[in-house]
Amino acid sequence: MLAKIKAFFSTHDRFAKHNGIEIVSIGEGEAVALMQVQDFHLNGADVVHGGAIFTLADFAFALASNSHNRVSLGISVSVNFINAAKSGILRAVAKEIGKNHKIGSYNVKVYDENDLVVADFSGMVYRKSGLVISQ
Repeated sequence: MLAKIKAFFSTHDRFAKHNGIEIVSIGEGEAVALMQVQDFHLNGADVVHGGAIFTLADFAFALASNSHNRVSLGISVSVNFINAAKSGILRAVAKEIGKNHKIGSYNVKVYDENDLVVADFSGMVYRKSGLVISQ
């Protein structure tokens, strides 16, 4: 099932695709995604725009929370930007902190190529009754 969920998000999340984000792995309640920093990801200060970092973290959050094959939508998120990134590949690592039948809580850390934490993201999802992939 996880392979089908990975394939679904690889082809159906057009915003992640537009931003050049790729899925490295997806497991039960966890995921890893990468984004090669491009010129269009930079802000006026020549560092990676907070919105680009947020998008990478949010996509990893979506992968991890939907890995249980229940449509899960973010209802609350926060992000702390710890260090600036200017180039290279950013990696988002999402992990499930807790879940029940309706709510899930996740942490996502975004790292640069030197394993320096760029951002710390926390999110909560609401699990709908629908499936991501019909069985």
